[in-house]
Amino acid sequence: MEQILYQLENDNLTFPSDNFALNNPNGLLAVGGDLTPQRLINAYSRGIFPWFNEDDPIMWWSPSPRAIIKTADIRINKTLKKAIKRSPFAITVNKSFEQVSQLCAEAPFRNEETWIVPDMQQAYLALHQLGYAHSIEVWHENELVGGLYGVAINGFFSGESMFYCKANASKFALLALIQLIESSGITFIDCQIINPFLADMGAIEINRPIFNGLLKEALQLELDKDIWLPRELTLKY
Repeated sequence: MEQILYQLENDNLTFPSDNFALNNPNGLLAVGGDLTPQRLINAYSRGIFPWFNEDDPIMWWSPSPRAIIKTADIRINKTLKKAIKRSPFAITVNKSFEQVSQLCAEAPFRNEETWIVPDMQQAYLALHQLGYAHSIEVWHENELVGGLYGVAINGFFSGESMFYCKANASKFALLALIQLIESSGITFIDCQIINPFLADMGAIEINRPIFNGLLKEALQLELDKDIWLPRELTLKY
């Protein structure tokens, strides 16, 4: 069957079925459109996310396989357990979303290439201000040294990016997120694409139909909005 790459229009927020996502590159579904909050919420509600470089058009993806971390299966090795016990870090939620986003974009390991371009930063800041995007911050002596951010719609959380300036800081951020959302009944984090760091922390890959089933269940889970109130968090692992 011939594969078609769909072109989105700014005045139409609908997406094609993810059955039309390309095999190569894996999961590319559509290009174009915009990054308005309404379109982003619609996209994430269907398991679709934007990912593109600065000189590219907006690209929308629904890859298969899909990486997730089941909250019950987070992997904490002995070294990390020891680090938690002697932790020098303070951890917060939603205290510094914009700074986390900026530091994710500037993370040295990205080798000067990032999809977190200024338009993306502004789009997710708008989602944050509407209560749909959230950050976890890791602090050392009042300096932000690690963190992550992602999109949350009811019981569905899709991680977007993370960074660290000190060893284990991004791991602490991930553990804090899992502890926070698991307490509200969320059973998995959407990690989008697998990488060695996520695999070490327990991420697995599942096919699109299984992911879509989990997504549907998660979207039906209504959370107490107090879960995302800005505050300090304490790791209990």
